[in-house]
Amino acid sequence: MSTPLATNPAIYTPRRIARELFVPVRTLRYHVHLWGELAACTRERPLLLTMHGWMDVGASFQFVADALREARTVAAADWRGFGRSSTLAGTDSYWFPDYLGDLDALLDALSPDAPVDLLGHSMGGNVVMIYAGVRADRVRRLINVEGFGLPEMPAAQAPERLAHWLDELKSPQRLKPYASLDDVAARLVKNNPRLSAERAAWLAPHWAERRDDGQWHILGDPAHKRVNPVLYRKDEVLASWQRIAAPVLWVEGDETDPDRWWGHRYPRSDFEGRLACVPRLQRTRLSPCGHMVHFDQPQALARALDAFLDAV
Repeated sequence: MSTPLATNPAIYTPRRIARELFVPVRTLRYHVHLWGELAACTRERPLLLTMHGWMDVGASFQFVADALREARTVAAADWRGFGRSSTLAGTDSYWFPDYLGDLDALLDALSPDAPVDLLGHSMGGNVVMIYAGVRADRVRRLINVEGFGLPEMPAAQAPERLAHWLDELKSPQRLKPYASLDDVAARLVKNNPRLSAERAAWLAPHWAERRDDGQWHILGDPAHKRVNPVLYRKDEVLASWQRIAAPVLWVEGDETDPDRWWGHRYPRSDFEGRLACVPRLQRTRLSPCGHMVHFDQPQALARALDAFLDAV
């Protein structure tokens, strides 16, 4: 993979250099950034595994890894169909249980004999919360960064949602290509104005690759854009949340506005009721900060993680 030269002053220079691994996960190859050595992990300071959100990549945690205490071993994986992880040929939709199955297999590969500290952002936060309830013995401490979940979907929505999915299957999904890495970086900054130009320039070649047409294509399967026909059932999700044994740190930005995503279908009071189901919960709010917490406040997030993970 080609990356910009670290000597370019317009590009962020990492403090810690990651090794890139390809790990067999079920029938796929998962791409993993690894800062530190797996052999250095202990039960008191295990592997910290970070799982990104929708349309993100594991490399996005570079800025947090740089700000953490260097003794900590950190891994960041690309979910299936994102970044440089593979996906099954002919995939036209993505299923939430597959993320759980992939995560279970990934932990078997990276830390087969010891629990890990597990962090998920957004979509990844939703996955790790369910996983920590189902596999409570595999997680020492859990961090959910803005993994709010989704509005409850009553059964009456099923026919319309299935019809929507069937309609989308008839049309190919596409992601816009870009003429240059500079254009990719500019798009990242447009998506999140708090992301500095230097960090965006570093991220761009991790988010996109140049293909035979000469354009830079985002490293995400366009099929992720299709609606999921499976209804989100809050009671099923909370049944797992209630079984989480690990201490949980909830992290959010002070400027995140969930109403922008869901309107009034998912009021804050509903989410607060969900969090109340988690047995051992701590909370922190970072400022000024939006949804992309690991971009907006990587140093503050790292301080919160170090304090939470190293607490007696």
